[in-house]
Amino acid sequence: MIHNYSDQTISFEIVYKKRKSMGITIDVYGNVEVQAPRGASDERVRQGIEENWEWILQKSKEMKDRALGQKVKVYDHSENFLYLGNEYPIEVCHDLNIEQDYVAFDGDMLKIYVKQPEDVKIKQALKRFYYQQCKMLVERGIRSYQKHFKTKPRSIRISDNNSNWGTCDSRQQLTFNWKLAMAPQQVIDYVVVHEMCHLVHLNHDRSFWRLVGKILPDYKEQETWLALSSWKMTV
Repeated sequence: MIHNYSDQTISFEIVYKKRKSMGITIDVYGNVEVQAPRGASDERVRQGIEENWEWILQKSKEMKDRALGQKVKVYDHSENFLYLGNEYPIEVCHDLNIEQDYVAFDGDMLKIYVKQPEDVKIKQALKRFYYQQCKMLVERGIRSYQKHFKTKPRSIRISDNNSNWGTCDSRQQLTFNWKLAMAPQQVIDYVVVHEMCHLVHLNHDRSFWRLVGKILPDYKEQETWLALSSWKMTV
C-alpha cells in the first residue's frame, strides 16, 4: 500500500494479526510492515502511520543506506559526519596562518581549519580530531567506572584497528578504536566497561557477562547500536 502525508510518500505492507495494538517494523532493506489488529479500520491504520511518520522516514532511509554500505565521503558542507551519535555538517575554513590543521566543534557543525583545502588534509584533520576526542572520552569513562573495579588498567591506547572496538591484553593494557568518538556516550561507556571487565575476566564466560550486566544492565542496547550503525562510522 502507499500513503501520502506531508508532501511525502511511504510504501508499506499491512499484515493483520491477533493483537491489541498496531506495530510497525522496518527490515534491513528499509521495507515497512504495519502489523494491525484484525478488524482494524483503514482510518486507524492511517492514523498509526501518520503518528509515526518521521520515525518511519528516518529509520527506512537509515536501513536503505546501511544496505548500500559505506559511501565515499565528500569534504564539503553537503556532507555529515558523526560525533557522539549525532550527525553534523562540516565547514572547511582555509587559514594560512595556523600552525597545524585542526577541527573545532561549535555545537551545530564541525569546523575544519586547514592550510590547504585538500581532501587528504581535511580527512587527516578529522581523523586527528576523532583520535583526540576518543582518548578524552575513554579516559573520562574509565575514571567514572573505576569505582566498580579493584584493578586499574596499566595503559590506555587509541588505535586504528578496525577489527575491534576495544581490547584488553594480558598486560592489562586497554586499546580502543578511534571511531568510538562517533558513537553516543552510552555506547562509549559500554565499550569502556566491557574492556575493564576483562581486567577481571579475560574471556567472555558467564562471570564476565554477569559483571558487565551488573554495571550496565542495558548493555545489549549499546551492542545493538554498534551493530546497526558501525557502517556509517567513517571519514
